[in-house]
Amino acid sequence: MKCTINRSALAEALGMVSSIAPTRTPKPVLECVKLSTTDDGLLLSATDLQVGLQCLVRQVEINEQGSVLVRADKLLAIVRESLDETLALESKDEALELRGQDSVFRVFGRSPEEFPPVSGLEGKADLEIKAGVLATMIQRTIYAAAKENTRYAINGILWEKTGKKLQLVATDGRRLAQAIGAVERSTGDDRQIIMPAKTMSFLARNLHDPEAIVGVKFEANQCVIQHGDWTISSVLVEGHFPKYEDVIPRDNDKKLELDRELLFSAVRRAALLTTAESKGVRFTFADNTLILSSRASEHGEATIRLPIDFAQPSLEIGFNPQFLIDSLRVLEDEKITLELKESNRPGVLRSGPDFLYVIMPVNLS
Repeated sequence: MKCTINRSALAEALGMVSSIAPTRTPKPVLECVKLSTTDDGLLLSATDLQVGLQCLVRQVEINEQGSVLVRADKLLAIVRESLDETLALESKDEALELRGQDSVFRVFGRSPEEFPPVSGLEGKADLEIKAGVLATMIQRTIYAAAKENTRYAINGILWEKTGKKLQLVATDGRRLAQAIGAVERSTGDDRQIIMPAKTMSFLARNLHDPEAIVGVKFEANQCVIQHGDWTISSVLVEGHFPKYEDVIPRDNDKKLELDRELLFSAVRRAALLTTAESKGVRFTFADNTLILSSRASEHGEATIRLPIDFAQPSLEIGFNPQFLIDSLRVLEDEKITLELKESNRPGVLRSGPDFLYVIMPVNLS
């Protein structure tokens, strides 16, 4: 392999694939990135055997075809520190030589044949969706997924394709976030899969162009997603996602509209005087006023008042403030709707027709 490549484009692609390549693994080959020439440019590939990524760099002039396999972190560090606009790359045996105006690096690698295959998107996608729509859906759900729970299914995010609609759902057993988005094109049968959190985090960081189209293809035990010049493939989470419809309250009869920014500010301020032991804020709804109060025995107490439209019987309920903060910070609508019933029943927060958030109350006694 021999080529001249734009350094900044190579650095950007290496940053993406390096986020997939593990830095600690009993299989050293997985710490590497594979560079291969194609008719369209230089293709970079990385995998941890669960998630794989292909990224194409088009700003390159190919002189000789070939491929090379080198450590991703070392190559990324060299390219980022370079001051050159372009770099000359040449593979010799199982090493990669990088040349700039005043530098030469020779990075030892491994045989490209050792690298496991990384899937691309073959054939037509099962659904196409705008990147901005998908990014918003991910931001609105990913924080609610369980982390290191023994029930592995809720460590991931549920994807439901139903006709021309895609729905994402995440839960950790104490809260549940549901986001709905319209797709541009959908073919095949309806599907339900559980996507790993690592794949979702990558998508959240790299769906930059809101108008670009993202192609999604569902396969037997994996999902392949293509966006622009990169394609990510992911093994799916095994297991059964909880029947989330059963935990969404249908009979909450106390409904009020709140200013999202004012509520967000009030919850953040009330959370300042909570501790790990008293991780709760009391919400008191009465006489067209919402009172948020918190207390930490060693630090003090806080009371915040908000005017609201609430002329129903008074209600007190406790919520974990961080759970509300997580949701309110990713919403954009000026107004949100809060639905309640009793102090020991879950609350429901809605933002428009496409977002729903169920939050369990906490005991403040």
